[in-house]
Amino acid sequence: MTRIPEKDRDMMEQAIYLPMVLVVLNRDLSVVENSPFKLKKPYLELIEQTMKAVQKELAQVKIYLKKNQLKVEEVKRDDAFTMFLFLYKGYEEYHNYFNPRIRNKVQDLMIHYLFKRFMPVLETIEKESG
Repeated sequence: MTRIPEKDRDMMEQAIYLPMVLVVLNRDLSVVENSPFKLKKPYLELIEQTMKAVQKELAQVKIYLKKNQLKVEEVKRDDAFTMFLFLYKGYEEYHNYFNPRIRNKVQDLMIHYLFKRFMPVLETIEKESG
């Protein structure tokens, strides 16, 4: 049983996932830069702006972790699982994450940052113009 409240655990998990999102986006940026796309600029700008949004969110997560004496460290990784040490106000907890679950969560976050974060704005525009 974990002693970590849900909100704090969610923030600690964000400290795991958001850097992974940035790694994937950075790789994608390189792929687009070296691709034969006729017009690369829109893709590059989309990825760069998405990276800025993720970096901004990650900065907020880091501030929250520091303010609340929370820390996350990767301890061990194998083909199936990655183990993290969660330091919570002096307590240590080890959490094992199934690697496909991590990949799926990173993918969900990428979908959110690439376009779903714009959905409320688009829906408002549609209502006003329709």
